[in-house]
Amino acid sequence: MMTPLSWLIGLGLMLIAPALLGGSGAVYSAFVLIAIFAVMSYGLDVIVSDLGEVSLAHPVFFAAGAYASAIGSSRWGFDPISTLLLAIAAAAIIAAGIGIVTLRMREFVFSLVTYAVTVVGMTLAANWAFLGGSDGITGIPVFNIFGYSALTDRELWPVAWLLLVAALYLVRCFRRSRLGQEAMTVHLNPRLATMSGIDPHRVRIQVFLFSAPITAAAGWLYSYQRAYISADVVDMYFLILMLTAVVLIGRRILLAPLIGVALILCQEKFLSFGGYVDRIILGSVLIVILSFMPRGLAGPAFDMLRWIKRRAKNINT
Repeated sequence: MMTPLSWLIGLGLMLIAPALLGGSGAVYSAFVLIAIFAVMSYGLDVIVSDLGEVSLAHPVFFAAGAYASAIGSSRWGFDPISTLLLAIAAAAIIAAGIGIVTLRMREFVFSLVTYAVTVVGMTLAANWAFLGGSDGITGIPVFNIFGYSALTDRELWPVAWLLLVAALYLVRCFRRSRLGQEAMTVHLNPRLATMSGIDPHRVRIQVFLFSAPITAAAGWLYSYQRAYISADVVDMYFLILMLTAVVLIGRRILLAPLIGVALILCQEKFLSFGGYVDRIILGSVLIVILSFMPRGLAGPAFDMLRWIKRRAKNINT
């Protein structure tokens, strides 16, 4: 288990990593996107890894955060703090609605309903004039808070880093909290959870209300980084990206979604085979992991370490 000092050193190294890797605009852009998409994935991670369900509606939460930020900043003149609160509120309202509607549904039906929510979200984003329709929303101002202005990805990186640190802290606290323990109990043994006085339906709604704002916060920063928001923020690419990042390394490993997103985006940004081929690769990786490596890449790695330890122990004895 990592000590607080180890965490501080690791996070500090992460902050200066772009500069250590050359400090080019491409490197800073990659790190900002890795942080944003990792935060986006952490929202889904607590649903999949802790609650044991698959939500296909998380692109809607990401889009809700992005659109709330874009509209609040470009049309209403809100500052980044206000747009963040607006993004969180929008995602929480949508999450509460989904939670109430799916209150007593089985997991399989729950996934279908959340997918339908994403389809509805895609249709609204592409056709509703209030959301900019097919033209999207432009005129998003530069990120400026307390006098700090982020004109480039280099200047936006500390903000993205802080957002990532906040997401890591929240997920870590969640897994140590009573709600996190209840979610795992519901996941592993619903009957035992009920016998222990835990209401699975209440837990689902509470975990959803915790999860959605995290993903929405990623959408909030994405709107400033991109300076333009359109219906493509609800694209299925983001859903596949989140799912792959969650399962690629392994579930309930705090840094797993971050490492997963970093691997995916490094391939797409620095070893790209073209947009369509990259998406085929991403989807294929998800299929392979779910079909043949349900514990992710960490599963075989842990097995190998245990085998090495046993061998070393046998040799010593």
